[in-house]
Amino acid sequence: MKKLIASLATAATFAVLASSAVAQTYPDKTITVIVPFAAGGPTDTVTRLVAESMSKDLGQQLIVENVGGAGGTLGAARVAEADPDGYTLLLHHIGMATSATLYRKLAYDTLNAFDYVGLVTEVPMTIVTRKDFEPADLKGLIDYVKANKDKVTLANAGIGAASHLCGMMFMNAIQTQFVTVPYKGTGPAMTDLLGGQVDIMCDQTTNTTKQIQGGTIKAYAVTSPARLDVLPNIPTTEEAGLSGFQVGIWHGLYAPKGTPPEVLEKLSKSLQKALKDENVIARFAELGTKPSPEADATPAALKAKLESEVARWKPVIEAAGQYAD
Repeated sequence: MKKLIASLATAATFAVLASSAVAQTYPDKTITVIVPFAAGGPTDTVTRLVAESMSKDLGQQLIVENVGGAGGTLGAARVAEADPDGYTLLLHHIGMATSATLYRKLAYDTLNAFDYVGLVTEVPMTIVTRKDFEPADLKGLIDYVKANKDKVTLANAGIGAASHLCGMMFMNAIQTQFVTVPYKGTGPAMTDLLGGQVDIMCDQTTNTTKQIQGGTIKAYAVTSPARLDVLPNIPTTEEAGLSGFQVGIWHGLYAPKGTPPEVLEKLSKSLQKALKDENVIARFAELGTKPSPEADATPAALKAKLESEVARWKPVIEAAGQYAD
């Protein structure tokens, strides 16, 4: 028995030493950050800004790989199956939480297949339409939709996308279901909104701010508690008469389950530095958002956020009866 205990103690010591050695040399090669959506979309934009700053801090390049499809679940599954060595990461938005209910058969267990690095940002949403849409304000838009629900079209970037989730909540909030048009990504959805082929979209400021500023689409409200500095003339949903409708699309950085704690800590510290980078702050501001504070860019904060959001969205999705499989 004494020999067994001694052997176990020795093995544990070697494991600790090996883990410590890994942390000291990490990273010694390129890190891949999987974005589970198409290039050029809001989550991709956020990821590339953060990855560039973290690359400088860690001394190794963080390359972004877009693995789109199935509402972000294909990219997430890739990371869940990857070696837990810190060289394959996932940057995902709120869809990480909603997919747990939207997809009744997932290739991974959302709450148990990943380790956590930290929250990155929470992006406000905007309710926008084609530029020549008739209603003058949000109240008028809601009245118009209710009167023309069989003709009005709502674009989204596919089931599980931020625009789909926001659109679903908007329909629930105004107690009116109308025609939805899913696309294979944010880009095609925005293209058709710009071209007037669809009427309405509810999407992140990271995707709509420049179009709003350029007057190529019409904005009715932002879903944040206060007006945005980058869009000062656009009222909040509360100001515009849609009480209680506040939606933020949060983003988090994850690693495969079993990643050494020392590696997670190093990644979290690097993320915190990146979110204080003046260039990141400035670019995020241009997109209508802010980096998460240091207290939120931690494994514990992201874990708590994901758990609470899975619980929050489950009844909403089940009530709508909209599933992806």
